[in-house]
Amino acid sequence: MQMLTKFETKSSRVKGVAFHPKRPWILASLHNGSIQLWDYRMGTLLERFEEHEGPVRGISFHPSQELFVSGGDDYKIKVWNYRTRRCIFTLQGHLDYVRTVFFHPEQPWIISASDDQTIRIWNWQSRQCIAVLTGHNHYVMCAQFHPKDDLVVSACLDQTVRVWDISGLRRKSAAGAQPMIADPLTAQRMGGAQGDFFNVTDVVVKFVLEGHTRGVNWATFHSTMPLVLSCGDDRQVKIWRMNDSRAWEVDTCRGHYNNVNSAIFHPKRDFILSNSEDKTIRIWDTTRRTLLQTFRREQDRFWCLNAHPELNLFAAGHDNGLIVFKLERERPAAAVYQNTLLYVKDSQIRLHNFADASDQPTIAIRTAPAGQYLPPPRAMSFNPSEKAVLLTSDAEGGSYELYQLPRQLSGHIADAGQTRRGVGACAIWTGRNRFAVLDKSAQQILIKDLSNQTTKTIQPPVAVESIFAAPGSQLLLATATSVILFDVQTRQTIAEISAAPVKYVAWSSDMSTVALLCKHTITLANKQLEQLCQVHETIRTKSAVWDDSGVLLYTTLNHVKFALPQGDTGIIRTIDNPVYLVRVSGGDLHCLDREGAVQVLKIDPTEYRFKLALQYRNYEEVVSIIRNSNLVGQSIIAYLQKNGYPEIALHFVRDDTARFELALECGNMDIALETAKAIDKPAYWDKFSQEALRRGHIKMVELAYQRVKAYDKLSFLYSITGNSEKLTKMQKIAVMRDDAQSRLQNSLYLGDIEDRIRVLRESGQLSLAYLTAKTHGLEEEAESIRAMAEVDESDIVGVPSSDKATLLYPATPIKAASELDWPQLHVNKGIFDGRFNFGDKGAGPRPGKSRVADIALAAVDGEEAEDGSGAWGIDDDGDGDNIGGMVTHDAFGGGGADGEFDDEADLLEDGGEAEGGWGIDDDGELDAEIAAEATAAAAAGFVAPQPGISELEIWSRNSPLAADQIAAGNFEQAMRLLRDQIGIVSFDALKPAFMEIYTASRSVLTMTPFSPAARIPLRRDPADSTERSQLLPAQIYSMPSSLEHLQQGYRATTAAKFEEALTLFKRLLLSLIFVTVDKLEDANEIKMLLEICREYVIGISIELARTAVSKEEATEENSTRLVELAAYFTHCQLRADHEKLALRLAMNTAYKHKCYKAAGEFAQRLLDLVPVPAIADKARKMITICDRQSRDALPIKYDARNPFVICAASHTPIHKGEAAVNCPYCQASYKPEFRDELCRVCSIAQIGAQATGLRSMASAD
Repeated sequence: MQMLTKFETKSSRVKGVAFHPKRPWILASLHNGSIQLWDYRMGTLLERFEEHEGPVRGISFHPSQELFVSGGDDYKIKVWNYRTRRCIFTLQGHLDYVRTVFFHPEQPWIISASDDQTIRIWNWQSRQCIAVLTGHNHYVMCAQFHPKDDLVVSACLDQTVRVWDISGLRRKSAAGAQPMIADPLTAQRMGGAQGDFFNVTDVVVKFVLEGHTRGVNWATFHSTMPLVLSCGDDRQVKIWRMNDSRAWEVDTCRGHYNNVNSAIFHPKRDFILSNSEDKTIRIWDTTRRTLLQTFRREQDRFWCLNAHPELNLFAAGHDNGLIVFKLERERPAAAVYQNTLLYVKDSQIRLHNFADASDQPTIAIRTAPAGQYLPPPRAMSFNPSEKAVLLTSDAEGGSYELYQLPRQLSGHIADAGQTRRGVGACAIWTGRNRFAVLDKSAQQILIKDLSNQTTKTIQPPVAVESIFAAPGSQLLLATATSVILFDVQTRQTIAEISAAPVKYVAWSSDMSTVALLCKHTITLANKQLEQLCQVHETIRTKSAVWDDSGVLLYTTLNHVKFALPQGDTGIIRTIDNPVYLVRVSGGDLHCLDREGAVQVLKIDPTEYRFKLALQYRNYEEVVSIIRNSNLVGQSIIAYLQKNGYPEIALHFVRDDTARFELALECGNMDIALETAKAIDKPAYWDKFSQEALRRGHIKMVELAYQRVKAYDKLSFLYSITGNSEKLTKMQKIAVMRDDAQSRLQNSLYLGDIEDRIRVLRESGQLSLAYLTAKTHGLEEEAESIRAMAEVDESDIVGVPSSDKATLLYPATPIKAASELDWPQLHVNKGIFDGRFNFGDKGAGPRPGKSRVADIALAAVDGEEAEDGSGAWGIDDDGDGDNIGGMVTHDAFGGGGADGEFDDEADLLEDGGEAEGGWGIDDDGELDAEIAAEATAAAAAGFVAPQPGISELEIWSRNSPLAADQIAAGNFEQAMRLLRDQIGIVSFDALKPAFMEIYTASRSVLTMTPFSPAARIPLRRDPADSTERSQLLPAQIYSMPSSLEHLQQGYRATTAAKFEEALTLFKRLLLSLIFVTVDKLEDANEIKMLLEICREYVIGISIELARTAVSKEEATEENSTRLVELAAYFTHCQLRADHEKLALRLAMNTAYKHKCYKAAGEFAQRLLDLVPVPAIADKARKMITICDRQSRDALPIKYDARNPFVICAASHTPIHKGEAAVNCPYCQASYKPEFRDELCRVCSIAQIGAQATGLRSMASAD
C-alpha cells in the first residue's frame, strides 16, 4: 500500500481540515488563528479568513449551502459564506475553547464541543442555541452527528464516549416548537437543578462507552454499519458496536506509541485510518483488526484527519501544514483490442463489447489472503493470439501474473487454472508467444515464453524506470529524463527523445504516432520518436487515446481535451470526476471511471476536426463542417485570425465591430463598408477611409469622407483625382458654411483667381488680395483694393511683374472621374467564397462573381418563397413558404443551338520567340528541302493537284473534345474519349445527343434539279475563324442554355414536382458532357453545375424513395426508414431555400414519429439558415418541446456530427473512414458492393472505373 500524495502545503500547525463535498477545495484551520481555503487540484490558495482571536480548532463545510463553520479558542463559533468571503454571524455561548464544529447533514443545525464540558446544538437559520448536552465532566474533545440516524457521538477527556439520542429534538423541530433556551448563558449558570432548561426530554444519553484508560480525543460513526470508532491518549484505537439496547467494545487496535488524535473509517474499504503525535498515520484492517501499513513523517506530529465525502481522498493536518493523499491507485487496469475492452473490476477480468455494450466476466484473479493487503493491478497487456493477459501490480515491490482467458465465453466466471507469477516492475507482450519483464532492481529486461521461462536476458543501455509497448519487436524504455526506442532482437537503440518521467504511453491505431504522458506534460512523436509537439498542463494528466483522424484526446482531473499534432489544444468538455479514456468513436468517448464502470461520454468533435482540416488544408472538409455544424465562440474566431484565416472567421462573427476589423484584415471592403454604415462612428469611418485609400477604392474613400464631413480631405481628393465638377460643389458648400479657409483652399485647387481675391478681401487680408490681383494682371481689381486700403501706390514695393505670372490650375486628369478606382486584378474565387450561407450579413457568395452562384442565390437574395411548403408535404397550418410556379422545359432534348459564346483571343498564339528556349531550332534545312521538291515538280511538267482536307477532318484535328469529334462524324473516337475521360460504358442515353450535335453542325443547300444537295459545315465563329487551325464546328450545348435548364430544374423542385425535376436534372447532367467553353472560369462553372445536378438527383431520389415508403404499411421498420430518408435528404447540398424546405420536412417527419432529438437538431439547423419569422418561431417552439424529451423513439441510423456522404444506390450513409467507390463522371459515392455497376445518378458511367476527368476546353492552357 502506498500513500499517494496529491497536494501538500507549508504553514503553521493545522488543527482542523474539511473537504468541500463537490468542489476541489479544502479548508485548513491553523493554530495561528487563520483559516485557509485551498484548491488542492490546482495547488493554489484561494482565500484566507482571519477574524478569530487565537487558534482555530474546528472547521466544517455545509453539505449543500455556500457556508462553512469554524470554532476556536476565542469561545466563538463563526458561520462564513465562502462566496462573499465574509463572516455572516457569530454564535456565542461556550465558556471555553471550542474543539470541533460540524453541520447536520439534513437539519439546519451545528454541533459544537467545548472545553466548558458541554456540547451545544445550534440552529444556524434562527441563530439560536436549541440544545445543551451536559454530562461529561472534563473537556469535550469531539462531537459529531450520525450521517443518517438521530444520534450524536462525543469524546471527552473523562475517558468516556457518549452516544446521544436527539430524536426528540428532531420531532420538536419538525413540530415548529420554539427552542427552550432563549438565553444560553443564563441556562448554563442555573446548573442541573432545572433539567428542562437543558432539554433533557429532547436529547438523552443513550450509551456511555467506557474502556479507554486515558482521555478520549476523537469519536466518529461508521457511515453504514452500527459501529463507533474512538481514540485517545491511551494510544489505542477502539471499535464499538451498538444496537437498540446496548453498546459494547469489539476490539482495540494497538501500535501507536503516543497520543492518537483522530481516527476515521475508510468510506469505501474495510480500513481504519488513525494519526498520532508519534508522527505516523496508520492503516488498520477493520475485519481482522491488524495493522496493514504505517506512513511516517520524521518532523511532523499529526493533529487531525478527514476523509472526502465522495472521493477516495484523505487529508491530515500536522505541525507544518497539511497533506492530501489517497491510499491506492484508482485507475482500473485495462487493454483494448479491436472492438473489445478488457478491464479488471471486483477481482475479475471482464470483457466489454463496444458494438453492443455487452459486458461479461471471464475469470477471477488472485485476491489478498485474510489479514493482508494486495494492491489492485496497475497495468494490463493483452495477447490476442493466445488469449493471454499479463497483469502488473505493485505487490511485493512489483510483480506480474499471467492469466489464460477461456476460448469460449459463457457469461460465467471461469476457473483461472494455474496462474503463473513473477517479480518485475513491468510486463508487456512483445510477440505472439513471448513477453518482456523489467527487473528494476537488477536493471535487466527478461524475455519470457508462455510457460514463464526466461529465454533471453537483455541489459538495457541506461537505467530504466519502466517499459512500454512499441511496434514490432521494439520496446519503449522510459528513463528519468528520456524515452528510448529499443530493438529487442538487435539490442540496439533506434531513437531517443527527451521527456520527463513517463507514466503512460498511448499509440495510435496504426502505430504511426505516440503520446508520452508525464505528470504535467504530454509529448507527441512519430514512430521514429521525432517530436511533433509538447503539451503542458497545470494539473495532472490522467489518460489519452487517439482519434481515427490523428487527434489525441486526453483527460485531466476535470477536463477532456484534445491536442493536434501541430500543437494546438482545446477543451472538449468538463467532467465532474476523473475518467480514463479507452476509445473514441465519432461523438462517443468510451472511458472507465474509478469504480471500474464503463461510461460513454458524448462529445462534439467539430472543433478539433475543423482545426485539423484547416491545418491539413482540407478545405472541402472545412466547408462541410461550417455548413453542417454550429461552431461559434471567441476562441474559434481568435484561432482563425491567429492562423491567417480572417475570411473564414468573418462567417462566424455577427458583432459589427468584430466584423469590421476582420473585413479590413482580409480585404473585404464591401463588408467593411456595410459594417461601417451599421456602426456609423467617426473613428471607424476614418479607419475605413485609410484602408480604402490604400487599396485604391476612391469611391469608398469619398463616401467615408462625406459621412464624417471631412471637407478638407474631400477637396483634396477631388483635386488629385481631377474631379472639377465636385470641387466646384465643395466651393459652394464652403460658401454656405461661411468657411473662409475652405473657400480659399478650393479656389486654389480650381485656379479661380477672382474667388481667391474675393475671399482675401472679405477676410481683411487686403495686402494679399492686392498682391494676388496685381500678380495675375487684374489691374482694375488691384486698384480698387488699393483705394479701399487707402495706400498710396508709391508706397507699394516688391510687386512681381505680371508678364511671367501663370494661373494655378489642377492637373488635367488622364481618366474620367467615374473610372478612378484602381484597376483590380481578376482573382478566381477562393475555396470559401460562396460556399455557405449563414443568413448573416455579408455571408455567402456575392452576385456577379459567378453565373451559377447568381442562380443559386436567386431565391436567397430575394424574398423567400412561401407557397411551396404545401407541395412539399410540409403542413405548417398556413405558415409555409411561398414558392413560385414552375415552367416545364426539356433541358436535354431541346433548345440551346442558338446559344451565344463569349470568345476571347486564341490562347495558342504563334510562339516563335519561345521556340528557341524549348530547343526548337529551325535552321532552314527543312524549308530548303520542300522548296527543292517543288522546283523539281514544276520542271517535270503538269502535276495533278492533291485533294484538299475536308473541313470535317479539320474539326477533328483541331479539337480533342468529344462534342467536336461527334460533329465531325467520328463517333468511335468520341466514344473512346468519353470512355477514357469519364468512364462511360453505356451510350444508349447519349444517342439522341450524338445525333443532334451531328445534324446541327451542318446545313443543306438545295442546288439545281437532279443535282445532289450541298452539305455546308457550320462553323462556331464564322467571322473570326480565318486560320485553318481555328476552325471548329458549331455547338448546340452552351453555358447559357445550361443555366436556363438549371433554373427550370430549380423551379420544378420548388413546386415539389420531383419526378419532373429528376428528369430535368438528369438531362442537364448528361448535356454537360457536350458543353464546350473557352475560358477556365467557364470550365469551373461546368464542374459546379455537375455537382449541383448530382446533389439534386440524389436528393430527389431520396425524397421519392421516402414517398414510396410512406405509402406502405406503417411498421416500425418503415417508420424508421421514413425518418432516416428525410434526415439524409437534408445533407444533400441544395440551394438555401430548398435546404430550408428539406429541413422543415425532416423536422416534421421526425416529430411525428417521436424522434425528438433528431427533430430538435433539424430545427436548430433550420434556425441557422435564418428563415422567415413565422417559420423561425415554429422552429424555436420545436426546439423547446424536443429539449424536454431529448430522445428518439426509433433506432434511426443518423448522426449529424459524424461526417458522411450518401450512397446513391442504397440511400444509406458512408461515414468518414469507411470504404467507398465513386462514379468517374458525376462523382456520386457508393458502397464497395456496387463496384462495376452502372451509376444510378448519370446512368452512363461504370462505378469505380478509372478515368482522367471531363474535359470542356479545347486548349489545355
